[in-house]
Amino acid sequence: MERGGTTRPAVRGPGRPRPTTVPLPALLRPRAPLTTAFTAAFPAVALPAALVTAALVTVLAAGCGPPGSGVARVPSPPPPPSSSPSATAPEDLCARIVTHWAREVLDGTAYGDYQSMGLSNGQYGILRDAVAAARPVREKRGAPAAHEVIVRHVREACAERHRTGRPDEGAWR
Repeated sequence: MERGGTTRPAVRGPGRPRPTTVPLPALLRPRAPLTTAFTAAFPAVALPAALVTAALVTVLAAGCGPPGSGVARVPSPPPPPSSSPSATAPEDLCARIVTHWAREVLDGTAYGDYQSMGLSNGQYGILRDAVAAARPVREKRGAPAAHEVIVRHVREACAERHRTGRPDEGAWR
């Protein structure tokens, strides 16, 4: 009741009256379930439909056990969590990312700046040094030898950068 002693009509949402139910006229009500009416009208279809239903129930009840066992297989529990960490070590991640982009820069297929490559300022410094060391080797001995120089240089620099377990100066480096 509201103040003043009057009652409000039931509403659904702001200002919407509750819908009323109206019974269907007797002519629109089905006399028998549709499946019974269908099978009575089409008896030739009723047998195959019953066979399909029975086959489906049998297959679902059998489960996934070995043939002939008739017993559903219980799923095995998940393997226990391993005690070793599954994350990639920071120096390995650094080496993988910087090596990829250093090869791209050396081959001339890189696009954008260090931020678009997903590198920090420190990683980009490693990339520039590796590419500078690899360019003369590429001129003398070819691209495969230059790529080896990049891999070696980047691994050493990333290991030095992460020797304490994290980059040395600030999050941006």
